[in-house]
Amino acid sequence: MTYCLAIKVNKGLVFASDSRTNAGVDYIATYSKMTRFVWPGERVCVLLTSGSLATSQAVVNAVYRDLENPDAEVNLLRPKHLHELASYIGKLSQKEQLMHAKAMEKSGSSAESSFILGGQIKGQEPEIFMIYPQGNYISASHDTPYLQIGENKYGKPILDRIIQASTTLEDAARCALVSLDSTIRSNISVGPPVELAIYQNNQIDEPFHQTLTLNSPMYKSLQKQWTQGLKRAFNRLPRFEWEKK
Repeated sequence: MTYCLAIKVNKGLVFASDSRTNAGVDYIATYSKMTRFVWPGERVCVLLTSGSLATSQAVVNAVYRDLENPDAEVNLLRPKHLHELASYIGKLSQKEQLMHAKAMEKSGSSAESSFILGGQIKGQEPEIFMIYPQGNYISASHDTPYLQIGENKYGKPILDRIIQASTTLEDAARCALVSLDSTIRSNISVGPPVELAIYQNNQIDEPFHQTLTLNSPMYKSLQKQWTQGLKRAFNRLPRFEWEKK
């Protein structure tokens, strides 16, 4: 399991992901869940993955393979709209899952993966899409300007309370980090390092990217300030009548 999210605000896009793929009492594996594809001045795509690591890696490898193949019918550079790229990723995922369907069924395992694709093509608006294991996809809306994949329930409340279209990019990024940290605290299957990417509308270039560990000054400070702020807010909650006497 993992946890990834993307946020769309008026000024741009934020992407965040954890790096844990296996969790147990004696084994933890770490892999990046964020892949960035950038053609300056032309298009920027960020791909987040969750679910079967084998399927996710196969899809990313297929994307690179198609980019290197001049005869490829579709690749990240050909479509004119980002939703066409979401459909392309969905088809790659379905193809990989079907290839191993019988073997996975015999073993009682799942080859399903979910993806978030976001970015901007020159002349188009920035967008984010969540791609389901079945290959179909949805986009974020004005009322719910974020998408999540993986272990999402622990990190959702802060997004619902804070994120709206007018939120600044920097606040959206801080909110994404708090959302991830809340999930890491509550679920052992999600863990650091945490990757963060911030894309400003129409820059059509490499997004700001940062990898944070538990010992990173920014991450440690964010954890401390958030915990202390929650405690202060909790201590200011209304008293019951019998407590006032």
